[in-house]
Amino acid sequence: MMAVQLTGNGGPEKLAVLHDIPVPDIGEDEVLIRVKACGVNNTDINTRVGWYSKSVTAATSSKGFGEIEDEQTWGGNKFSFPRIQGADVCGIVVDVGNNADASLIGRRVLVDPCVRNPKPGNWRDNARYLGSEINGAFAQYCAVPLRNTYPINSEMTDIELASFPCSWATAEHMLTRSRLRKGQTLVVTGASGGVGTALIQLAKLREANVIAVTSLEKFDSVKDCGADLLLDRNEKELKSNIIELAQGPVDVLADVAGGNNFVQLFESIAKGGCYVTSGAIAGPIVDLDLRTLYLNDIEMHGCTVYDPAVFKLLVEYIENERVKPIIGGVFRLEEIRHAQEEFSKKQHVGAMVLTVD
Repeated sequence: MMAVQLTGNGGPEKLAVLHDIPVPDIGEDEVLIRVKACGVNNTDINTRVGWYSKSVTAATSSKGFGEIEDEQTWGGNKFSFPRIQGADVCGIVVDVGNNADASLIGRRVLVDPCVRNPKPGNWRDNARYLGSEINGAFAQYCAVPLRNTYPINSEMTDIELASFPCSWATAEHMLTRSRLRKGQTLVVTGASGGVGTALIQLAKLREANVIAVTSLEKFDSVKDCGADLLLDRNEKELKSNIIELAQGPVDVLADVAGGNNFVQLFESIAKGGCYVTSGAIAGPIVDLDLRTLYLNDIEMHGCTVYDPAVFKLLVEYIENERVKPIIGGVFRLEEIRHAQEEFSKKQHVGAMVLTVD
C-alpha cells in the first residue's frame, strides 16, 4: 500500500512517500480501514520536529529542533521510527478481527484517535495515540481497535468528516473540563485553527458568549464560525481589551497558544474562573504568578486524554447536524510535505485535510 513514513526528527524531508508498505495485520479486537481522508494536525508536525521533548522551549516550527535530547510523543512516551502518522481517520471498514462485529464491513467510520488502556484503573495511564505511539492514517489502510471505531451516518463528505476527530474531540474535552455553561464568557486563543474554530461552535451550542483572539485578516472568517466578539492577537493591551469587550473579567480562557501573551490573558480571568489548555503553539514556557492563581481561586486544566464519552458526543453532534466543518485546504496524501508547510504558515482557517486514493 501507499503510506507516508516519518523516518526521523527534522523537517518535511523526513516524510517518505512509499508504495511498498505492507497492509497492516489486524488483531482479534481490531478492524482494518480503507482510509479515504485524514486530517493534518499540529501534533503531526510537533512530533516530526521533536517539539514534545522537554529540551525544546521554543514555539512550534515546521523545521526540526537541533537541541532534542529525547524523543517524546504527545503522550509523553518514547517515540520510535519509522512511524506512519495521521490521527484523523475517515474511511471504510474492509476487514475485522475474530472478536469484532463483521457487520461493520462496508460501513463508513470515524476513529477516536485516543487509544486508552482497556484494563481497570486510571484509563489515562498508558494511553496511546493514533499516528504517534501506533501507526496512523497517512496510508491507504489503517488498523485500529474496535472500541475506537464509530460508524457514522452523515451526508458530509469524507473530507469534511476527517476534519473532526482530533481537534473537535480536544475542544469538547476542554469545554467539558472547564464546565462552560449558558451565559458565561469564553475567550479562545488561536481561534482560526482546527481546535479554535471547534471551540467557538461548541461554546455556542452551550449558549456561551465567545471572544475570539485571532489575526485581523481572519476576523470575517472567524466571525462566520460564530464568535460574538473578536480581538486582534497583536494588541498590546490584551487584558484591558478583553475585560472591556466582556464588560468584566471572563469565566473561561481556552488557550492553545501560550507564549508571550499568557500573562495578560491569564489576568483577564474572573475570580473563580478557569484556564484550560491543550497546546502551546506560541511557546510552552510561560510566566505564572502563583498569587494570581490562588488569590483568585482560578482552576487550571490540561487537556490531552479525554473520556470516551467525549468522542461519542461528537459523533452525535455530527449526525444531528449541530456542527459544521471548516475546511482550510485539501491536498493529496502524496503532497503531505507541501500540506504541512502550508499548515505551518497558519494562513488558513479551520482544518487541512489529505485525501487518500
